[in-house]
Amino acid sequence: MKKLLAIILCLCMVFAFAACGEKAEEKGTIVVGYTIYDPMNYLDENGKLIGYDTELAEKVFTNLGYEVSFKEIQWENKYTDLDSKVIDCIWNGFTCNTADDDGIARSEKVDFSYNYMENRQVIVVNADSAIAKAEDLNGKIGLAESGSAGETYAKSFKGVVFKGVLKQTDTLLEVNAKTADFAVVDAQLAKSYVGKGDYANLKVVDALSSDVEYYGIGFRKGSELTANVNAELEKLGADGTIEELAKKYGVETTAIKDFSDQK
Repeated sequence: MKKLLAIILCLCMVFAFAACGEKAEEKGTIVVGYTIYDPMNYLDENGKLIGYDTELAEKVFTNLGYEVSFKEIQWENKYTDLDSKVIDCIWNGFTCNTADDDGIARSEKVDFSYNYMENRQVIVVNADSAIAKAEDLNGKIGLAESGSAGETYAKSFKGVVFKGVLKQTDTLLEVNAKTADFAVVDAQLAKSYVGKGDYANLKVVDALSSDVEYYGIGFRKGSELTANVNAELEKLGADGTIEELAKKYGVETTAIKDFSDQK
């Protein structure tokens, strides 16, 4: 009788593990849409994708039982890629509280997670540029990534001759080459590039920076992922994981770790 009970218990354990495996497998793979953007998503010296957003996304979705895959996108196509299910979320320094696209608030196009990072739009010029105040931008050629919060901010200045480009880093290349007068990029990116290496001759005009913005993760409207990811962000904030990642990527002063006031 004891032997029979032992066999039954073993079979129950086997079925339980099998059921768990099936459940995890059913969740499948989450495809995260991103662009190259140091320190959020970028390639290390070995060509591996790393960054604050990259690692945070991996931790969140792994904890939720998903495999994680990353797909580089063109930022101006982000909504099309999301709606057509080429990607499952936009996790890449996605400004959620100030920008609109074609006059429509971004929150009407996607469901946003909690705010998880502070940011600003900043204006980058050559070190020898005389641009110092808003009036100086009148008639100047300004660049920003197409479809970005930077585009919205650049166009807010009177008389700017705006030109959209594919990537934020493309704006820095053109300003560096003096084929444009200024670039509008995220403060997070500017901190990583401006005044360093190939961009040593660039500077940020602090007086022209925007008000504080916030990053959120964008999901398809009505997605259950939004609430699940929010819950996981709360856990990772409480257990110190977010603090650890923020220090690793130098964003500890702007990363949000306590989400209690956003519930």
